[in-house]
Amino acid sequence: MAELFGRGVELHRIERFLDGVRRSGNTRLVRGEPGVGKSALLDAAADLARAADMLVLRASGSEFEADVGYSGLNQLLLSLRDDLDRLPPGPRDALAVALGFGPGPPPGALLVCNAALSLLIAVAERKPLLLLIDDVQWIDRASAMVFGFIARRVAGHPIGLVMSCRAGSDCLLDRRGLTEQVVEPLDREASERLVDDQFPHLPPGVRQRVLDLAQGNPLALVELPGPLTGPAPLVDQPEVVPLSDRLQALFTSRIAALPDATRRLLLAAAFDGSGDVRLLRQAGGERPGLADLAPAERAQLVHVDDGAARITFRHPLIRATIVAMSTHEERRHAHLALAGSLHGDQERQAWHLAAAAVGPDDATAGVLDRVARRTMLRGDVLGAVSALVRAAELSTTPQARGRRLAEAAYIGAESGGTLGDPEALLAEAHRVGPDSIGALHAANAATFLMLNGGGDVDTAHRLLVGAIEAADHGHRADDTALIEAMHTLLLLSWYAGTPAHWESFFRVLRTLTPEPPEILALASRTFADPLRSGAAAAPELERLLATLPGESDSSRIVRIGAASVFLDRLADTREAHWRVVRHGRSGGSPRRHIGALMHLCLDDYLTGRWDEAEELAHEGQELCTATGFTFFTWYFLYNRALIAAGRGRDDEAFALADEMSHWARPRAATSVLLYAHHPRALAAAATGDFEAAFRHAAALSPPGVLTFHVPQCTWVMFDLVEAALRTGRGADARAHLEVMRETDVAALSPRMELIQRGVEALVLDHEAADARLEESLASPASDRWLFEACRIRLSYAEGLRRRKDSHRAQRHLIAARDGFAALGAKPWLARARQELRAGGFRSSREPSESTLTSQELQIAHLAASGMTNRQIGERLYLSHRTVGAHLYRVFPKLGVSSRAGLRDALSADPGLHGPVSRTRPRTR
Repeated sequence: MAELFGRGVELHRIERFLDGVRRSGNTRLVRGEPGVGKSALLDAAADLARAADMLVLRASGSEFEADVGYSGLNQLLLSLRDDLDRLPPGPRDALAVALGFGPGPPPGALLVCNAALSLLIAVAERKPLLLLIDDVQWIDRASAMVFGFIARRVAGHPIGLVMSCRAGSDCLLDRRGLTEQVVEPLDREASERLVDDQFPHLPPGVRQRVLDLAQGNPLALVELPGPLTGPAPLVDQPEVVPLSDRLQALFTSRIAALPDATRRLLLAAAFDGSGDVRLLRQAGGERPGLADLAPAERAQLVHVDDGAARITFRHPLIRATIVAMSTHEERRHAHLALAGSLHGDQERQAWHLAAAAVGPDDATAGVLDRVARRTMLRGDVLGAVSALVRAAELSTTPQARGRRLAEAAYIGAESGGTLGDPEALLAEAHRVGPDSIGALHAANAATFLMLNGGGDVDTAHRLLVGAIEAADHGHRADDTALIEAMHTLLLLSWYAGTPAHWESFFRVLRTLTPEPPEILALASRTFADPLRSGAAAAPELERLLATLPGESDSSRIVRIGAASVFLDRLADTREAHWRVVRHGRSGGSPRRHIGALMHLCLDDYLTGRWDEAEELAHEGQELCTATGFTFFTWYFLYNRALIAAGRGRDDEAFALADEMSHWARPRAATSVLLYAHHPRALAAAATGDFEAAFRHAAALSPPGVLTFHVPQCTWVMFDLVEAALRTGRGADARAHLEVMRETDVAALSPRMELIQRGVEALVLDHEAADARLEESLASPASDRWLFEACRIRLSYAEGLRRRKDSHRAQRHLIAARDGFAALGAKPWLARARQELRAGGFRSSREPSESTLTSQELQIAHLAASGMTNRQIGERLYLSHRTVGAHLYRVFPKLGVSSRAGLRDALSADPGLHGPVSRTRPRTR
């Protein structure tokens, strides 16, 4: 291969790379200009790998198939179809559907990523595996996400992945963490040796011209001499003409000399992109076989691999030149021929039909419409928008065109606000006059754009209610646009936080026929009004929670999570939410990624995973900023403020709460304004300012009132009662207990029962109430709500000590002290210590600043077991750098200087296996 002339260093790198692959896996991204030798290096890697008894799988990006989801992955794994049986049924079926090997429900992107990786690992157990992907800049978005996922996980397996990318081109591949290798042009000496080796009798003048024009590009060095020495030199462009244009001119002359039948076959091959010879035979028309391809093979424009039944172009510029030289009718005929050959692949067939369309075409528009829905379910938002926009262009009526544009605008706005330019799509949808269904999609899109652009909640709510009530949807519960609008209206009603806003939602909900969809119906009971209807809806929530282990629809997961919040069932959604987060980190929907982070943050706060909560809150805040979803930033400020208050950073807590209020007030986001009072109440209580704590807790819901449109008021019931008793407001405390009993808050969840029992013990001050609280605290369920359980123990023990019941007081104070120490809740830890000292208690093991947090303790035990930082990070879904930072703090706390001393230190201190260990995060 001439392109490898003078590439001794690169070949040596390939050999070293393959050695690394056999030992523990390796990846490389090769970048360079067209013709510089990237493909030749991949060919050389393939030859060396086969010589070393490695299995080689190849794929190549095609700009004509960039809209077909998983087309690149299909190329790569096609030869492993028979190996799919190595996978368990779930991953096997998901990968088969994604690759077009069989029917089934659209799989989640993360499931496809994991299934592809598992398949490759299983195959690599037989023999080392080398994956080669050329022209990754043209790989479809879905495949690019899978390739990036695999690239970051081959370590420890005999799998090598090499991808090539044209320098200066946009690339969908997430290149973070990938080692890049730039292929530079040949230097002057190597260029001269290549020309002299290939063309020893070249006239000096022509030789100099070749060297000057080629600029060290190997492909140009071997292609230019022929045209420059012919009877009528074909290359006479001035120096400023780009090298790729010069090379294309060279290929033009060679392609023009081919028979018409050969050029038609090459054009079909260029549009197909898969390189499947069998498909090319079917698309060839009446002439049997591929005899017409022979002239192109002899001209060294293409190569046919008989064993793999694949055709490849010698260089991407050849493919581009063939397309550029074709006529409109030739391109249309090629697309129709391919569409007629793709009976089992509706997505690729739809795009070929769309490319062949010369005007409006309802049938093709309908196929693209269905393709958009399948693409959306796979998590490829931009692919879905592209399909809908093309379907709109092919629509025969303004109503259908407007509906599809509006739906594309909604998908783009709902998925981040920037994908597919939703503002322009929305404006065009209005211009062509969408029908009523389109109006709902348009209103939904406008709502998201308005919220993320600084608009107020009340205006967005009125806009959406008006669109829903004006639309001619027949109130059908199977109308997708209507149900999406209802989910958005539920969110807006919650943000507005007034009975009037909720009444609009429930008024429409009651009209849905035959009945509202299950998740929407459930959320209307557990999210909108949990105090009145949440407990009765618990069995339905239980049924939906049972579906989460196999659920791949991230929208459904996050919505079930929202329905779980006020019934304290987020623990049962954690694994599903982590799947959504991993999907989001790999390029999935940012909206769902943010929603999953919101739920994980809240559960982390409630269950004592405070280190993780802060880490995820920062991730969520950065994600909101990066993706344009600024409307959800406040929630991560809220979680950060709660933990700052719990750990005694009261200035930070108040500042974050003020930032929430500053954002919410001009937008009329009443719910957010109320949320901001929670960390203020907590921070005030931590500093002993119970007057302020009472004022902020009462702002959420006054004493004796649990307002139905403020379900988060249940989260400050204990704060309000404790502050009321501390400030001499006994009547207010009793009134609040009374409304808690009337509403039967305890029926909502074990956490609510614990809080109600704690309030009863404080307010009633008698043995029956004490006994009920003791029973709740003795339940294993109370350990889950560590911070609240410890606060209740502390306040309860303070009362017991005043009643001279020192034994019980001491028991609860010790448990509270150890829990606060594990959390790093400094002000509460100080109060517990003070109470213990006041009761005359002295301990030989007094928790201090050196006490490990729950996460530090778990990391320490895993490190002591021999796991590496990276393995610990994979287990706990943390970065290896975060694990290292935790260990850096753990060593001095335990008095050790290395990992070797961890096991002895942990074994020597029984306290590190006592109360603290109960707070370890459960495996996600």
